[in-house]
Amino acid sequence: MRDKVDAIRTQLEAFRNRIDSAPRDDARLAELRVEVDNIVSQMRAASDAMRARVEQIQARLQQIGEAPKEGQTEEAPAVVQERQKLIAEQSQLNLISDDAAALANNATQLATYITNLRRSLFTQTLFRHTELTGSLFTDAGNAFVTEVKNFGSTFGSWFTFVWKFKKWQLLGAIALSIAAGLLFLSGGYRLFGRFIRRNGSGDPTYIKRLSVTFWSTVIQTASIAAFLLASYLFLDGFNVLRSDVASIVATFFGFIWLVSFVWKLSNGILSPNEPHWRLVRITDRGARFLMVAVLMMAIVNGLDYFLAAISEALGSPLVLTIVKSLIASLVVGAILIAISFIKPRIREGESDVTDVGHPWPRFFAILLRVVGGLLILSVLTGYVGLARFASTQVVLTGAVFVLIYLGFLSGKAVSKQGAFRNTGAGRRLAERYRFGEVALDQAGLAAGLSFYAFALILGVPLILLTWGFQFADIEAWIYRFFTEIRIGNVSISLVGIFGGIVLFGIGFVITRWVQKWVDGNVLARSQVDVGVRNSVKTGIGYLGICLAIIIGVSAAGINLSSFALVASALSVGIGFGLQNIVSNFVSGLILLVERPFKVGDYVVTGTTEGTVKRISVRATEIETSRMQSIIMPNSELINSPVGNWTHRNRMQRSEIPVSVSYDSDPQKVMDVLLELVAEIPEVMRNPEPHVEFLRFGASSLDFELRFHLADMGVGMRIRNDLRIAILKRFRQEGIEMPFPQQEIVIHRPKPALVEDDDVRGGA
Repeated sequence: MRDKVDAIRTQLEAFRNRIDSAPRDDARLAELRVEVDNIVSQMRAASDAMRARVEQIQARLQQIGEAPKEGQTEEAPAVVQERQKLIAEQSQLNLISDDAAALANNATQLATYITNLRRSLFTQTLFRHTELTGSLFTDAGNAFVTEVKNFGSTFGSWFTFVWKFKKWQLLGAIALSIAAGLLFLSGGYRLFGRFIRRNGSGDPTYIKRLSVTFWSTVIQTASIAAFLLASYLFLDGFNVLRSDVASIVATFFGFIWLVSFVWKLSNGILSPNEPHWRLVRITDRGARFLMVAVLMMAIVNGLDYFLAAISEALGSPLVLTIVKSLIASLVVGAILIAISFIKPRIREGESDVTDVGHPWPRFFAILLRVVGGLLILSVLTGYVGLARFASTQVVLTGAVFVLIYLGFLSGKAVSKQGAFRNTGAGRRLAERYRFGEVALDQAGLAAGLSFYAFALILGVPLILLTWGFQFADIEAWIYRFFTEIRIGNVSISLVGIFGGIVLFGIGFVITRWVQKWVDGNVLARSQVDVGVRNSVKTGIGYLGICLAIIIGVSAAGINLSSFALVASALSVGIGFGLQNIVSNFVSGLILLVERPFKVGDYVVTGTTEGTVKRISVRATEIETSRMQSIIMPNSELINSPVGNWTHRNRMQRSEIPVSVSYDSDPQKVMDVLLELVAEIPEVMRNPEPHVEFLRFGASSLDFELRFHLADMGVGMRIRNDLRIAILKRFRQEGIEMPFPQQEIVIHRPKPALVEDDDVRGGA
C-alpha cells in the first residue's frame, strides 16, 4: 500500500507539470481532470480499505486485552507477539491512511484548480475583445493568401508522399471506407427501412409523419457518422494521415456530418417537395425559403470551424481566424433577420399550400430579429468569440433541440390511449401475439417512454459538446453516474444495482424451476399429500427468494451497516405500528411448519367454514361452499380454535335426523333406516351404521341415522339421496312423519238487534 501511495504522489507531481505546460488546451485539461478524479477515487477506496483493516485490528486487540501489569500472571509468548504485531500494523496503517487522505485532498484541490482554469479559459475565449480596424482586415487578407499557398503545398506534399510510398495503404483505406459506407447504407435500409421510408401518396397520419421524420433523421445521420468515423479510423490506422492533415480531415468530416444532419432534419420537418409529409403549417414557398436559410446557416457555421481548423494546423495568424468568425457570425445574424420578415404561415382553416402565407407571430418575429441583431452587434463591438459561440448555438444546438422535441412529440403521440394500435408495430403485435386493447395501450406507453429516453440520451451529449464540454467530461460523468452516486456517506453504483437485480432475477427463476421440479418429480412420484406438497413448495420459494435477495444485495455493493440507523427506526416501528404484520408473518411460518391444516383441508373457524386454498406468510385464503374467498389473518388462526375436518383423513360421520308419529313401530323404523343405508356403496361398513332412538318428542318419536363416509366430499350428495329414499320408503310402509298442526278458532261477535221503533224514529 505504501508503494501505491508513493506512486500516486509522483503521478500528481507529473500532472501539475503537464497542466503548467498546456494551460490553454481545454481538451487536454479535461483529460487531466478525469485522471485526477480517478486518483481521488483510488485514494478514497484505499482509505476505506485501511479503515476497515484498522477496525479489525482494534476488535482483535480488544479480544486479546491489555498487557498484564506488574505482579500479574504473564501471558503466553504467542499472545505477546501477536499484540505487538497488531499494534505495529495499526500504527503503519494510520500513517499510510493519513498520507492517502492528504493525497486525496491535494488531488481534489488540483481538480478544482483545473476546473477554474478551464472556466477562466472559456470566459476569456468568449469575452475577448478585438479592435476592428482597417489593419485587422489588411493583415487577415495577407494571411489568407499565405494560408492558401501553405494549404496547397501542405496537401500537395502529403498526397505526393502518400501516393509514392503508401499508395496501396491509401487505396485500401479508401476501398474499406467505401465498403463500410455501403454496409452502413444497405444495413440501415434493410433494418430500418420501414421506419424511414415515405410510402404512399395519401395523407399520412400525424404519428406516421413524426415517426418517419424522427427516425429518418436519427438513423441516416447515424449511418453517415459511422461511415465518416470508419473512414477516419481506416486512414489513420493505415498510417496515411500526418498529424497536421489528420486534424483537418477530422474537422472536414465533422463539417460534412453537421450539414447532412441539418439538411435531413429540416427536410423532414419542412418537406418542401412533399407537403403532405410536412409537420408544420407553412406554404411551399415558405418551406423552400426556410430550407435554404437553415442549410445556409449550417454551411456557414460549419465552414467557420473547418477553416479555423486549417488555420490552426497550418499555424496561420490568429487575426485570420477572427475575421473568418466575424464574417460567419454576420452572415448567420443577417439570415436570422431575413427569416423574421418572410410570410410562411398557414392559418387554421386554410389548406392551400401554394397561396401567399401570413407573417410569423409577432413574438417569434421579434425574437428572431433580436437574436440576429445581437449577433451583429457582438461582432461590431469586437466580441467575435461570443458571436461565434452564439451562432453555433443557434444552428447546432437549435437543431438538436428540435430533434429532441420531435422525439418527445413522437413519444407523446404514440403513448396516447388507443394510438399505438393504429401503428405498424401495434398491428403486428395484435396479429402475431394477440395483444388486446389494454396490452396495446401498455405497449404504447412503453414505446412513448422509450422515445423520451432515446431522444434525451441522443441529444443531451450533443448539446453539452456544443456548449464547450469535452468528450472526456461526458465520459467521466456517465462513468460516475453508473458506478458511483454518493448520498452522504452512502455510495450507490447503478451498474452494481443492475447486476444485483439481474442476479436476483436469475435466483428467482432458478427458485421457480426448483419448485416445479421438486413438486412435479420428487413429491408427485412419491405420492405425497397435496397439502404437504404445497407446504414444501412454499418453503422452497421463501428460502430461494431470501437467498436471491441476499446475493442481489451483496452484488449491488450496498453496505448494510450504513443503514443501521434506519434499521433501528424500523425496529421501533415494527414494535408499535407493524406488530400485527409481524405477528401474522410469524404465525404464517408456524402454520407452514406445524401444519395444523394444509391446502385442501376443510376447516371451521369462528363464522368461517370452507376449504383452504392458499397459505401465505401473512394470511390464509379459505373458499366457502358458496365460492366466496375469505382472507383470514394467520394470527387469528393461531390464537383461536380451528376445526379441521380433514386433518388426518377425509373420513366423516354423517347424521340424518328422522321423526315419526307415535303410532309407528320404533323397531320397524330402525330396520327400514338401516336397510336403506346399507344400499349406499359409499357408506363404510366399519364403523357400521346405526340408528339412535333419541327422545320422545312433543308430537313425534325422534331417531337419528348415523353412518361414516370415507370421503366427506360426497357427504352432501349421500345425505340428499338418503332423505329422498327415506321419504319414499316411509310412504310405502305407511309410516307417518308428523308435522306441527295448528287449530285456528275464530270467534265472531253476535250482531246487535235493532228495535222497530228505533228504526222508525230514525227515519
